[in-house]
Amino acid sequence: MRIERQKTWIISFLVGFSCLNAQPTWADPAIPYREQGIAYRDQGDLPASIAAFQRAVELSPENLEGRVNLGWTLHLAKRDRQSAQVLEQTIPYDPYNIKTFNALGIVYLVNDDLAAAVLTHTWASWLDPNNEIPHYNLSLAYQRLQQFPWAIASAQKAAQLEPDNPHPWVAIAIAQWGQGDRQSALESYREAIALDDRYADRDFLEYLNEAGFSPDQIQLSQQVLAAV
Repeated sequence: MRIERQKTWIISFLVGFSCLNAQPTWADPAIPYREQGIAYRDQGDLPASIAAFQRAVELSPENLEGRVNLGWTLHLAKRDRQSAQVLEQTIPYDPYNIKTFNALGIVYLVNDDLAAAVLTHTWASWLDPNNEIPHYNLSLAYQRLQQFPWAIASAQKAAQLEPDNPHPWVAIAIAQWGQGDRQSALESYREAIALDDRYADRDFLEYLNEAGFSPDQIQLSQQVLAAV
């Protein structure tokens, strides 16, 4: 009887232990919709991507990945007011999530809400000083605000963090040009060309709108290039 009781206890223990280590039988129902959203976006089908991410947020409203992806995809679809609303509503869930502020700062920047862009990207840079994105975008915002020393310092930090990216060097160049330091601007722009010779092509510079440059900043970049 004692052996039987021991066997019964051991079996019960093992069953209980296996239950503790078993994988949960449920899963986040929003996962397939987030995956669909990414797939549709990669295919260029932004309406379908947005619909999938919206469903993901409905099913899992506290999941930051779904919310940030929805906000960013709305931005790509030129629906920036809705994008900003989604990203702003994401902040209370985690005010320390860098991806939220990276995305929101870009939305503010491209919509010329420069004060909000500066505040948002400054917070992101405080959260992670090695995060290149806010430093670069702060440079573009400060240049538009004609705060040229701040623009140069921010772009130099971005160039240091991402040395293979020519965009910060173009940002440095237009800030130096605006400050009146033409020689330094030309030298900085040559650094961009050394990293990517396409930046010697005036028409290619129109692509900078996808990198957060405003039309005026693109025109200024072309002016610097013409002087190189």
